[in-house]
Amino acid sequence: MATTRRHYKGKVYEAHLLRRSYRENGKVKNQTLGNISHLPPDLIEIIRRRLAGEKFVPGQDLQIRRSLPHGHVLAVTQTMRQLGMAELLDHTRSWQRDVALALICARVVEPRSKLATTRSWGESTLSSMFAVEDATVEEVYSALDWLLERQPAIERKLARRHLGDGGMVLYDLSSSYMEGRHCPLAKIGYSRDRKKGTLQVEYGLATDQDGRPVAVEVVPGNTGDPDTVAAQVERIKKRFHLKRAILVGDRGMLTQARIEELRQVGGIEWISALRSPQIRALLDSGAIQMGLF
Repeated sequence: MATTRRHYKGKVYEAHLLRRSYRENGKVKNQTLGNISHLPPDLIEIIRRRLAGEKFVPGQDLQIRRSLPHGHVLAVTQTMRQLGMAELLDHTRSWQRDVALALICARVVEPRSKLATTRSWGESTLSSMFAVEDATVEEVYSALDWLLERQPAIERKLARRHLGDGGMVLYDLSSSYMEGRHCPLAKIGYSRDRKKGTLQVEYGLATDQDGRPVAVEVVPGNTGDPDTVAAQVERIKKRFHLKRAILVGDRGMLTQARIEELRQVGGIEWISALRSPQIRALLDSGAIQMGLF
């Protein structure tokens, strides 16, 4: 099949011809067998593709045997790709990295326990996107062990990406209650979940000034905010080679005693809220201009 174009008075005329090639006296010649230019464009395209060897079947013969949700998975995986998530975990692809990436995606798409996540592999295209359809719950926990070993390297990469010397570090401590009895970090402490008397774990999260996570540390559930501040800040400074850091915390975290400790450490500045007596003292001394409020 051949398509010819002819220009005439500023217009282009197309002709779709059925031709065959043959030799005559050693020369290659073409013979036009028919002109199908009068047919609809979509039918012409089908004829062209069929002559090229492509096969077609009637639409009614097609059957949908399986359909899986994909849009939400694609949105998350594309975002992970833009963030360089795979390279952040490890530059070399491995089974553990694939499983870890699938767990991260699943945590965003539909948070579940690790066992429930493996049982739901077939409910969307998530497992096939990361080629972990056959991953068992034991392999999932093994990937988490691998991820824990990679944590220091991952946090260093995050620090290089988001923290600079003298950058602001936001830090806070939170907690989550637990129902199990085998976690060595599970202790009874101040419950932010209002689950008084239940075991819990606490975790400190450090972010940059825009709230992007840089480091996380899990501590026993009976640890108070002030008890972890100095250790976490010093850990961040040493790990990420920061000479100067700005710590932002609430009044419960940055107590006066803790501030005195930070002064002794050096290289750390802080931002926190004043307590009521401190505000009253500033007001009485005239340091606060009420006209500014």
